[in-house]
Amino acid sequence: MKWTKWLPWRFAISYIAKKQGILDPIPIMARVQALAQPSEVAEPIELIRSGVVFHARGLINSRVIQHNLDWVWPVWIERQFDPKDPSFIPRAFAITHINISNRNWTAVGYPDCPDLPIVDPNGLLTPLFNGWSLDAWLITEDGRRLLPSKLKQVDQRQHLDDGPLIRTVATDEGLELRTKVWVERVDGKMLCRLHISGDSDQAGHLVLALRPYNPEGISFIHDVALNDSRDGWRINNDSTVQFSASADRHHLSHYREGDVNIHLHDREDQHSGQCDVGMATAAALFNLEPGVTKELTASIELNAKPSTPLIDDAWTAVNNQRCTLTCPDPHWQFLFDAATTSLVLHSPDDVFPGPYTYKRFWFRDAAYIIDALLSIGLTHRAERALDRFIDRQTAAGYFRSQEGEWDSNGQVLWILERFFKFTHRRPDKWLNIIKRGADWIIKKRVSTELDAPHAGLMPAGFSAEHLGPNDYYYWDDFWSVAGLRSASRMLAATDPELSQRYVDAARDFEQSIERSLATQADKLRRPAMPASPYRRLDSGAIGSVVCGYPLQLWAADDPRMSDLVEFLLERCFLKGAFYQDMIHSGLNAYLTLHVAQVMMRADDPRYLDLIDAVADIASPTGQWPEAIHPLTGAGCMGDGHHVWASSEWVLMMRYCFLREEGDHLVLCQGIPERWLEAEGPISFGAAPTEFGEVTVTVKATSATETEVRWDADWHGPAPALAIRLPGHQPVWIDAGQSQNQAVLSR
Repeated sequence: MKWTKWLPWRFAISYIAKKQGILDPIPIMARVQALAQPSEVAEPIELIRSGVVFHARGLINSRVIQHNLDWVWPVWIERQFDPKDPSFIPRAFAITHINISNRNWTAVGYPDCPDLPIVDPNGLLTPLFNGWSLDAWLITEDGRRLLPSKLKQVDQRQHLDDGPLIRTVATDEGLELRTKVWVERVDGKMLCRLHISGDSDQAGHLVLALRPYNPEGISFIHDVALNDSRDGWRINNDSTVQFSASADRHHLSHYREGDVNIHLHDREDQHSGQCDVGMATAAALFNLEPGVTKELTASIELNAKPSTPLIDDAWTAVNNQRCTLTCPDPHWQFLFDAATTSLVLHSPDDVFPGPYTYKRFWFRDAAYIIDALLSIGLTHRAERALDRFIDRQTAAGYFRSQEGEWDSNGQVLWILERFFKFTHRRPDKWLNIIKRGADWIIKKRVSTELDAPHAGLMPAGFSAEHLGPNDYYYWDDFWSVAGLRSASRMLAATDPELSQRYVDAARDFEQSIERSLATQADKLRRPAMPASPYRRLDSGAIGSVVCGYPLQLWAADDPRMSDLVEFLLERCFLKGAFYQDMIHSGLNAYLTLHVAQVMMRADDPRYLDLIDAVADIASPTGQWPEAIHPLTGAGCMGDGHHVWASSEWVLMMRYCFLREEGDHLVLCQGIPERWLEAEGPISFGAAPTEFGEVTVTVKATSATETEVRWDADWHGPAPALAIRLPGHQPVWIDAGQSQNQAVLSR
């Protein structure tokens, strides 16, 4: 943002600040801007807006939580505010109190339903977006209480047989509480179900508790009413919770009276209550006999207004469409199945990278997510999401999700080409959009006549990929070159002249990148690529990995890429995973897998260590937060259920079995040797590729030989195949051959 655009406001703001005796923000902001390269947009207004909302809640949290620590709070507060817990965050000078040490949750849902209830690691259910939550407790007549959020350890798992179901088990001193959460379609309605069962060695009560908070903080409840049949709540006069049984007792409390938890033994029953502060709490109690399991189901109707008609038995339909992984590693298998489920949940029309914090659209995340959808055969979902790109292109040709980010046009053109190659269709309806998108890249470049390291590159832009302050990022340049090359290939049949123009533009762009990188190599005295021509080597250099994966702009053994990988492994890895010390300040599953992809492509056997590290840091429900606290293993940045990470796990498994490399397919390059020593089948497919649909099956036939089989439905003549199973002699199959199997020797 240029301050001259709002010059009159500068004087007004400065005058008011001085009048009130506070620091003038105008020179402070100017100093902040001076730390970045001059750019059109200091920071996208969309991110400023979301940040304001985020910290507004944090300000409310700071006024409520620390003064009421005798309440029952969600697990992130119980740990982050506990000075004995490793997650503890001192807060003396923190204006806002936000969840920065336990950002973990898992979404449940139904195909094409945009509503995604989330469950935190100790079983707290937030059924409606950004809303209140439901918790389950046990209390006994002798005064014991089982409050899951206060326990240091619970058992939580995700089950995927009939769609995602989160099961949580909490135990303590003769008490056991089990919950299950899922979403189902009943009589045309979408219902979130919370099933609770409890056991006690003493008489007591199973408690369904209504809580004015969620995994981000306070979510206001002003009004609560128990219905006349005592089997449901009306909340804030717009939402209902239905119980499967009538409550034996019922209690309410408002902010001034404290948490309802301290009123559970009150003699008087309350039916309704209000709280002008918005901190109403309620508890429905159900009698619990010793040694007898008590069960209860709470149902919440979702507010779904899907743009795609919902169908019954949708999970069966989805699972019949997608390709499958079969392997002897149950953990990798579970993570793949959980990741594909995440992809389905987060692609109801648009695709978005999370169920809560990131439940909005970015082209960057969408490119990777759609690539994963394509790679496992969910082509219809990919096409539906791509069709929504059209309305996001400006008249100038810019694919805009956030202003000031210059990677999006390259990403759109690249993923469009992937789609058309996978489906073997012509991009006729997209031709004008492709032209406008490619022309925008050409016009957006900085002049090549400048005497500066960024001559011919994309302008300085805001880095939502968290590479640092506004700068001339090679990440944007590599994406733009790939976009121009994709546009050229998509237009080759219909407009050869324009296609050649884009080839020439891409070549000229690459020459600018090469000149810039050569200057940096001289300065750094090594070939590794920094994040921009104005940066030393640091963790932001992870963005430059994109030229190897997924774009394959350079050869697998390019020394600049190899040296960058060595730098990252030596300086930016912790506990086997990539540690991003800028903004994220945590371990990143998806960026670790980017490096693993580059290493696997270069036949570096250490790729497997990185995949194993990512598998190890997954949550028990098979998810990864965007960034993971390096000491506690809990989320510390972004959404607690990060779908870009899920996409990368799916793509990693797919690339272990097969990937496109120019004009041929590479098979089996990433399959772990240890799988061949285990019992059970090894296969992946039927997976779409640029050459046709393929299923790959691997079987060790002896101690020295392994059979690789591929069953394919090629778009045309069979492509050349490079079979590169680790620990075996590689085999090359020429293009046009009809064979579908090969025996590899160790």
